[in-house]
Amino acid sequence: MTDAAVEPVEDFRLRARAWLAENMPTATAEPFDRGDDGRWDLERTLQRRLWDGGFAGICFPSEYGGLGLSFEHQRAFTEESLPYDMPFSLNVPTFGILAATLVDFGTHEQKLRHLPAILRGEELWVQFLSEPSGGSDLAGCLTRADRDGDVFIMSGSKIWSSSAYACDYAMCLARTNWDVPKHRGLTMFIVKIHQPGIQVEQIRQVDGSMEFCQEFFDDVQIPASDVVGEVDDGWTVASRLLVHERNAVGGGSPYTSGRSVGHDSSGKEDDLVEMARASGRTGDPHVRQLVAEGHVRQLVGGQLIRRVMQGVTAGKMPPPAGSILKLFSATGAMRRYEIGLELAGEGAAAWPADTEGVARRLSEATLWRQGLSLGGGSNEIQRNIISERVLGMPREFAADREVPYRDVRRGPNPAKG
Repeated sequence: MTDAAVEPVEDFRLRARAWLAENMPTATAEPFDRGDDGRWDLERTLQRRLWDGGFAGICFPSEYGGLGLSFEHQRAFTEESLPYDMPFSLNVPTFGILAATLVDFGTHEQKLRHLPAILRGEELWVQFLSEPSGGSDLAGCLTRADRDGDVFIMSGSKIWSSSAYACDYAMCLARTNWDVPKHRGLTMFIVKIHQPGIQVEQIRQVDGSMEFCQEFFDDVQIPASDVVGEVDDGWTVASRLLVHERNAVGGGSPYTSGRSVGHDSSGKEDDLVEMARASGRTGDPHVRQLVAEGHVRQLVGGQLIRRVMQGVTAGKMPPPAGSILKLFSATGAMRRYEIGLELAGEGAAAWPADTEGVARRLSEATLWRQGLSLGGGSNEIQRNIISERVLGMPREFAADREVPYRDVRRGPNPAKG
């Protein structure tokens, strides 16, 4: 598509406004439940409606089913879509993380096979990165994939995979070479989730939800054609995937469409205003100050997203600058929950089981506040990335750097077993 053929942003906005009003259902105030199978089915249907209407994959390449438009077109559509119910859960991780990584590293055949299906809502994706023994050290991967002709045989386990039980495909990082330092012996694979040899178990959280999953791989056959990037160079792919994840979680991904719904959605300033009104304390100077703080943080976050994304697009900031968005988003969301809990007071401590309300929403949201600093990497990791890859400060010491991974001291070693 040439520049002369690109639809002006404001024309695109007006066309999207009219189409949304005619085709998409109005958003409700009901909490979003990622564990509701009916909701997943609805979101696939809504995504197919966007595809049929010509509004799916606004920033995805037109060669693979997208529109090939700019981030400003996407922002305009998102702003117009706020009053409507949208396929929110497809944003993260399917669109903003996995499909974005496939755009960067997938083969032409892989993109043709998967990207149009993703944009039609036919495929939901998730990343298989974290492991039970790994903590934040993703490169310390113990899941192994051994080559056997035209296939790899995968064994091991992954954990903290969001809604994997409801997804169709994953990008999975596995160790394919034990004789090189840990970052150099990894390979990224496309894995069909529901197949023989893969067991998915849901993990019950403190609030009763079961979004997170653990996966077990028992001699799973992965075709060599499903390698993403190069064999033994999976860390390059994983590093870009994490950039996309931080952009998506931080609110700066060009590949997500519509309002992102996560566990921080209950902590935004609208709920703070509602809580202040419900408690009859709108005239209290301290309450007004807290609500104003929440509002200011939201405004600053929106402007930060625009500034960082423009800087990265123009080449004035490196891609890891997305960690700035992730860090601000996580710390800001945690602060909003603290404000919400203070405003709710004793109303957040207990309520009738069949009662909904803003105090209950704010209280339940606080159970997730610490987790917001973990998705996409902890706050400490984000600060390291900002210092080393954005500000150019020296890297911190690592005892296992340049050591063949089979010689790194750790627990039971599957490479020697």
